[in-house]
Amino acid sequence: MASEEQKALSTFLKDVHSALRNSTSQIGVEKAWKAHSKNTEILKKYAQCMEKLATTYWEHSETISRIDWTAKICYEYFINKTYLHYREQEENIANKLQLKLNTVESFSEVLKLVDVGSCYNPFKLYNYFDVFAIDLCPANESVLQCDFLDTPIGTRTVIEDNKVKEIGENSYESVTFCFLLEYIPTSQLRMTACQKAYDILKPGGLLTVTTPDSKHVGANSKTMKCWRYAFALMGFSRIRYQKFQHMHCMAFRKCLLKDVAIRWANIHKEPFMEYAIHIPQDFNTNEISKNSSQNQVIHHIIDDFQELPFYNMNE
Repeated sequence: MASEEQKALSTFLKDVHSALRNSTSQIGVEKAWKAHSKNTEILKKYAQCMEKLATTYWEHSETISRIDWTAKICYEYFINKTYLHYREQEENIANKLQLKLNTVESFSEVLKLVDVGSCYNPFKLYNYFDVFAIDLCPANESVLQCDFLDTPIGTRTVIEDNKVKEIGENSYESVTFCFLLEYIPTSQLRMTACQKAYDILKPGGLLTVTTPDSKHVGANSKTMKCWRYAFALMGFSRIRYQKFQHMHCMAFRKCLLKDVAIRWANIHKEPFMEYAIHIPQDFNTNEISKNSSQNQVIHHIIDDFQELPFYNMNE
């Protein structure tokens, strides 16, 4: 059973997500995100709550944590060199398309990992990572301040006074979004984040995504299929997917040849799929409206809360 502290921390995070979505619907995504990114008081408290929840509750209560899962996938892919298997698959498909791969992977011995929305830099514990930890509002000094959605991609990475001014393209082995995409209020901005991840990854690099969902494995299966389709159109091939009690975990390879991923998308497209990255909350009505009854508001909050990994507090 969750403690009162855990409930309070969880509720604060939920309220921040909800307020950001409400603001987006009222004043538009650009103004809402700009205002949110400058609200240092809320961002600092959010960082503190997230660090406390993650280090005190989440990482110790789950059979496998989002951090461990990501680290293990990267170790398997890069250190154990399973990426060679996926290169071979790409070569076979390229041959069918009568195309030639002119690029091969070139990875560093110590893997350069971009942890977007890092908060407290949990990946610093793994010696095979050279972590580039970034966050809107860092929880400690090992994390750099960066609005990933607004920071330009250029020829090199530029850091001034612990703030990221530019991120180098094709520069990193891995990018990870640990419980990040559901924080971003619209599909449009989530797509921007994913496209930026694609741009800064080296050819053959790995994007790992974990997203909370406490429902049964099939409840949001169409959403996950849509994600796979959208990522494929960007040039990503999904190489791993697992559903745990409270989250979906995915790993996407940046294909050496974008046409290989697009071929998969064209073959597997279903009528409900679109080039978008939606979350269940996108399809709810406004969190709180002038015409909403108290019961409707409470019902929505409960429904939305189920998407977060700390929902089943009494288990």
